[in-house]
Amino acid sequence: MLPFTYALRNLFRDPSRLAQTVGGAALVVLLMVSAAALNHGMTQVLSASGSPNNVIIMGAGSEESIERSEVHLEAEAAAATGIDNTATILGTPAVSGEITYQAPIRTESGKEEPALLRGVLPKALLVHTTVRLLEGTFPNSGEVMVGKLAHRKLGIPENEIAVGKTLYFGNVAHKISGTFSAPGTVLESEIWFDRNDLSTLTQRDTLSAIYARLDNPEDFDNAHVFTLLRNDLELSALREDDYYSKLESFYAPIKIMIWLTVSLVAAGAIFGGLNTLYAAFGSRTREMATLQSIGYTRKALLVSLLQESLLATMSGTLIALLIASLFLEGITVPFSVGTFTLTLSPSVLITGLTTGLLLGTLGALPPAIRTLAPKLNKALRS
Repeated sequence: MLPFTYALRNLFRDPSRLAQTVGGAALVVLLMVSAAALNHGMTQVLSASGSPNNVIIMGAGSEESIERSEVHLEAEAAAATGIDNTATILGTPAVSGEITYQAPIRTESGKEEPALLRGVLPKALLVHTTVRLLEGTFPNSGEVMVGKLAHRKLGIPENEIAVGKTLYFGNVAHKISGTFSAPGTVLESEIWFDRNDLSTLTQRDTLSAIYARLDNPEDFDNAHVFTLLRNDLELSALREDDYYSKLESFYAPIKIMIWLTVSLVAAGAIFGGLNTLYAAFGSRTREMATLQSIGYTRKALLVSLLQESLLATMSGTLIALLIASLFLEGITVPFSVGTFTLTLSPSVLITGLTTGLLLGTLGALPPAIRTLAPKLNKALRS
């Protein structure tokens, strides 16, 4: 086998070729890491948003979207008494009728952006157990409470939705009474209104859905039986985690498009890299033949060429991961139902490292084999 230092020295034979190889590998790996982080972040936030203990009671036929669902007001009281084994906290059933609505919200600076609004009463906190009040108070009439990441959804600086600021729904002003967190869920991107206020503003006399928290996830059948017994209310029960799983399936085509786009760009970079390696290795045919004539086997030479390629591509991989950690880690990305945070999880890092390894091996094999293919006497005369 050739010494490892031989491959290392050959890297710096042509600085421009080295820069192209390292830069191309860094670009491809960075694209793959970005795509993996986007898909992972979206999947994580949707899977974490649903609790197995929570049941969503929606209008029959509207199971695909809470925003399109309509539930009669009297159904909330009926659910609180009609669903067995509902969690009870300080004597209050954990049942919350809520309005979910998407509409433009205007800030004091005049910027108007669409936001996901939720009309709630204080008992919503009995159901949405991940919600924690960070600052201020729960909203009363004329007030709103904003999620910690709502400013990302609106595309505005965080200080524009600080406690004490004002948001406008149409021409109606609402003072921000508090800020809340709900780590890893879409709730953190929402704006919570007093339910009666949002009902008036949206001119609706129905709820979007009723959320009920069960003592045990296995008691879901009790909620399902309730909807069957109350045919007059035209209801349907769905586990909250199942609802968000369906949303994840809805976004599957977007994830596929992300991978396809990245793959097309990566393919262009890979073909460019192959051309560079063909030119680089092709100019060394006589050198490879000389090494064979002094006793080195084609296998040893192939390994050395692969080492050289891997050194370049893995250097590019490390540069890409460094860039990702500096500029991608922690970025929040808005989408229709909320926001999610990009994280360099183990699976994302493995995607980047695997991409670098494949670039260094599969990308170098064709030009390396072509370089070593000619017979020794012909290669020495080339």
